[in-house]
Amino acid sequence: SLVVLYSIFYLNKEKEQLHNFYIYLCIFMTAMLGVVQSDHVITLYLFWELTSISSFLLIAYWFNKDKSRFGALKSMMITVMGGLLMLGGFVLLAIMGDSYSIRELISNASDIAQGEYFTIALILILLGAFTKSAQFPFYIWLPDAMEAPTPVSAYLHSATMVKAGIY
Repeated sequence: SLVVLYSIFYLNKEKEQLHNFYIYLCIFMTAMLGVVQSDHVITLYLFWELTSISSFLLIAYWFNKDKSRFGALKSMMITVMGGLLMLGGFVLLAIMGDSYSIRELISNASDIAQGEYFTIALILILLGAFTKSAQFPFYIWLPDAMEAPTPVSAYLHSATMVKAGIY
């Protein structure tokens, strides 16, 4: 809410396409809510990727600047590739736990941890989380993404996207 309030005074109402900005911001907010509220690993993955897509749109908001387009493309490529790795880990967990429900997977955690593919699934999920939260060596997208408007940088990168990877 504070980022939206700040953006009202930060962005130029005459020069900017504010309706696009607020639509992209609402899509990102919805995606983040979906990430933390989903109980199905495929739904979690879809919302996870929606954060990457909406982040791309917000970083490229000033699309007439080459640096904005480059930063958006770089962040999209890295986080989507990480998301695909995470999807692989989720599918392996679902196969081992015989369920796509996060709640059921957690309740069967001891059995899943004994599975032969558990280590591979864990590594894949961690790689996906590291790309989203800009952990070493996947941090290279974050400085280029700062070409976005200041409210985007404050909300997406320092507050939510990095926290999503840790979550």
